[in-house]
Amino acid sequence: MTVLVKIDRYLRQTGMPMTKFGRLAVGDPRLVHDLRRGRQPREPMVARIESFIAANRS
Repeated sequence: MTVLVKIDRYLRQTGMPMTKFGRLAVGDPRLVHDLRRGRQPREPMVARIESFIAANRS
């Protein structure tokens, strides 16, 4: 499962706006938009995103 799929699932489950997610997870409000347009995150960023999702599950 790609990190974008994990993010999309989290956003659907929580109702969090994608800009808020990016800002809280990695400090980049354009994160989700950029990922949807083909941005490839490096492993440290993927780890930060996955850590944020794991720590903030509802």
